[in-house]
Amino acid sequence: MNAKRPACAAPALETPAPAASQTYRYCDLQDTESASTALAEEVALAIAYNGISQAVMLVTPTDLEDFIVGFSLGSGIIEDACDIYDLQLSGSGSAQYAQVTIANRAFWNLKQQRRQMAGTSGCGLCGVEAVEQALPDLKVLPGAPLPPAEWLDGLRQRIGAFQPLGQYSGAVHAAVFMNSQGQLLLGREDIGRHNALDKLIGGLIRQKIPTTGGLVIVTSRCSLELIQKVLRAGIQTLVSLSSPTGLAVQWARRHNLNLIHLPQKSAPRVYSPATENPA
Repeated sequence: MNAKRPACAAPALETPAPAASQTYRYCDLQDTESASTALAEEVALAIAYNGISQAVMLVTPTDLEDFIVGFSLGSGIIEDACDIYDLQLSGSGSAQYAQVTIANRAFWNLKQQRRQMAGTSGCGLCGVEAVEQALPDLKVLPGAPLPPAEWLDGLRQRIGAFQPLGQYSGAVHAAVFMNSQGQLLLGREDIGRHNALDKLIGGLIRQKIPTTGGLVIVTSRCSLELIQKVLRAGIQTLVSLSSPTGLAVQWARRHNLNLIHLPQKSAPRVYSPATENPA
């Protein structure tokens, strides 16, 4: 089945600047010429569960509700979105706050594996206190067929429709979902690659978009943390535009996750499931 163009078209040149960007002036080293350019914004988001501070993350200030839901699931704080009873955002400017009410069982599990994270936009395992937290015991996926090759044709160009901030200012990563018909449905952007994936997973959950037979595309390198987030979300296939790490490949194979690298100038590389070369 041929992949279809995404339903929403790429932003036109006349489209207003994305909300998460501002224009800044700069000059050259000789201070002889000056100009202005758009830069992506970031804020500090403090997250508390049942009144207890858990993490401070640097994020792009868009789709924060999606981020909270995806972060909570992808970090193993909750096992299901139903464990979140309430979510309240507050704050202004570069200081934002999220008060999240979760089920007692989820809060108990959180206290058992307590961690204080000074989260950055680039590290997904900041603050873990034990190797067991960095390498958790996750469920093995049932396995699924690889996507048709046609779904990946021109994918780098097609996902541009879901990267308005990246196209306007740069400096952000994107995560995009393709459904079981090969249609690009939803995308999220953030300065942090883990954050972009968290936002996408949260958006899929909050919009009740079925993920069976679909796949996730990430524009960043693929390390272990992204594998863990996709596994916890139950998504069967991950496509990365940049190379995966060796540990990411090992975990993908061990957990029946389809892992595909889409190089810029060569054919897709299937790292998982592992293929056996005939003698």
